[in-house]
Amino acid sequence: MGRDIERITKRDGRQVPFDRERIVRAVEKAQRAVGREDAALARKLADTVVRRLGETGSPAIPSVEGVQDLVEAALIEAGEAEVAKAYILYRHRRAAARQAREALGLVDDLKLTLNASKVLEERYLRKDASGALVEKPTEMFRRVAKAVAEVDLAYERESSATESEERFYRMMTSLEFLPNSPTLMNAGTDLGQLSACFVLPVEDSIEGIFDTLKYMALIHQSGGGTGFSFSRLRPREDRVRSTGGVASGPVSFMRIFDQATDVIKQGGRRRGANMAILHVTHPDIVEFIRSKAGTDALRNFNISVAVTDEFMAAVRAGGEYELKNPRSGEVVSRLKAAEVFDMIVTSAWECGDPGLIFIDEINRHNPTPAAGAIEATNPCGEQPLLPYEACNLGSINLQKVFADGDVDWGKLESLVTEAVHFLDNVIDASRFPLEHIERTTRANRKIGLGVMGFADLLITMGMSYDSEDALAMGERLMEFISEKADEASAELGSKRGSFPNFERSVFLERGFGAMRNATRTTIAPTGTIGIIAGASSGIEPHFALSYLRRISEGASLIEVNSQFRDAIRDVGLDEERITGIVARTGSARAIEEVPEGLRRLFVTAMDIAPEWHVRMQAAFQKHTDNAVSKTVNLPEDSTPQDVREIYLLAHSLRGKGSTVYRYGSKGGQTLTFGGPQDVGADFCGKERECST
Repeated sequence: MGRDIERITKRDGRQVPFDRERIVRAVEKAQRAVGREDAALARKLADTVVRRLGETGSPAIPSVEGVQDLVEAALIEAGEAEVAKAYILYRHRRAAARQAREALGLVDDLKLTLNASKVLEERYLRKDASGALVEKPTEMFRRVAKAVAEVDLAYERESSATESEERFYRMMTSLEFLPNSPTLMNAGTDLGQLSACFVLPVEDSIEGIFDTLKYMALIHQSGGGTGFSFSRLRPREDRVRSTGGVASGPVSFMRIFDQATDVIKQGGRRRGANMAILHVTHPDIVEFIRSKAGTDALRNFNISVAVTDEFMAAVRAGGEYELKNPRSGEVVSRLKAAEVFDMIVTSAWECGDPGLIFIDEINRHNPTPAAGAIEATNPCGEQPLLPYEACNLGSINLQKVFADGDVDWGKLESLVTEAVHFLDNVIDASRFPLEHIERTTRANRKIGLGVMGFADLLITMGMSYDSEDALAMGERLMEFISEKADEASAELGSKRGSFPNFERSVFLERGFGAMRNATRTTIAPTGTIGIIAGASSGIEPHFALSYLRRISEGASLIEVNSQFRDAIRDVGLDEERITGIVARTGSARAIEEVPEGLRRLFVTAMDIAPEWHVRMQAAFQKHTDNAVSKTVNLPEDSTPQDVREIYLLAHSLRGKGSTVYRYGSKGGQTLTFGGPQDVGADFCGKERECST
């Protein structure tokens, strides 16, 4: 009988308890890589490895490398050559990433991708006064889990905080769920500001404007993003009674906010992000529409026009609409709606701005109309909020809920329930930058649970993004998540109490007895947390199969789609040569030697006809409380007519907003095509900063 193995030697020389389950999980991961699921076989192979480790002549304390060698041998002996190949390739990739991290001085104790490690080191892990790292990824997740779970102490007689901490920790370290960036950065720290999204009012007075400017600076410093409606400001050349002078108009004050954002730099970890919205009836609407075209101005702003159903009807009918002075309510002129719409379309085609906010649709779904109308959103448009309101977001990694050829709906339900619990706790754990924001936020307790890795899931399931099957899967997923999030929030409401504005909300007339959170779901862009999780962004298709991602000023990452890389290898093509070709354009569509089925499956954002982008956004919006962050990425040779049709379709499908971006149309683009030789080149295109 062999001896028991109690400890194992890690690569850094540390000896830690031996865990047989790690062998099981490694084999299962290799099985999934080749489309297999056989838990019984994984456990049988683990037993074989453990038995051999206990045989006479084996080291008393084996090394990690030695154990992995035995796993390879056991797989091959069992006739699992394909699984063995996947396991060996994974080992090689991990070794290369480990060597690269060591060369860069990065610390990673979760076996994350190299790019994830870089992002964590750049933005998230705590540093001392000299800038040296004092935190590992697991320590970051432990810090966050502990700080968020401690909220349970305020609600539970027999504290469940310890159990919650472990569930939160497992959910994050497994990369099944991640909260928005400020929560990862600030939970358990002196700053303690955990929300990503804020909306601030801009009142029509010098005092009000500059108070808001100060509040914006405080929010940016803590890692949050801000949205504003400038629609209350009197138009340019309007009279200022107190001085006898004339007003300079909304766009002039937007420039001040933009310059202040440049200075703040969000505590040195995140570049400031803003959304400026102007109502289509404002007399300065034409100046606003053109404020970013042909210029580098307002680089820290995304801008959107708040359009009404009445305006869109006038566009379609060829009619006129009224411009009104917000100070007096007086009608000052009339414009042809189609001409204004064409200005919006042309500017969006030229530089990606403005987007559209369908303000009537947003307010039709306002859960607390008695508390006020919604006028603005966060920087990427997915979170409509009242003035002085904040919201915290989090996303489930859909890659992690695939098993046995389908979505593991039971696992997804468990993640939704736990994520709602986590996000609700964040509201209590957060230290808000202003008392007014704290009051408004806690009165409604809005949270925004969404997804990432949707494009990855579709590929795993063999569905092309631009297909009816993919649309049906998107709607089915979001309907399920929304239903389970509602149930979880109602259960929390019955235990902890509904949000304070519940009696003034729409939920009473809908027959709800309790609801903890006025909103539960949001689809965010998940830019940086998607990198950490190794998941595709939000519900976006893959931008490209190989591209450069700018993560900060002067820092870029080269990303190659791992699913595509593995698929190319599996059909016997030269991986390095094919990915090199793909890096020049981002797409495999024109590479004839790539099998047609793979070219169809690995469709990229600019391979997809615009209507599929809009229809996918609508499929998710149908079951999302807040809004859906979704950019319709267009090839460089797209036309203004393409943009026009996108905006009209988005409105007709009852979207809450629409954003387009034509590749290469403005400097500062976050994602670009090109290989390693292009890392130092200027970027072209537009950057929509993510809230997460």
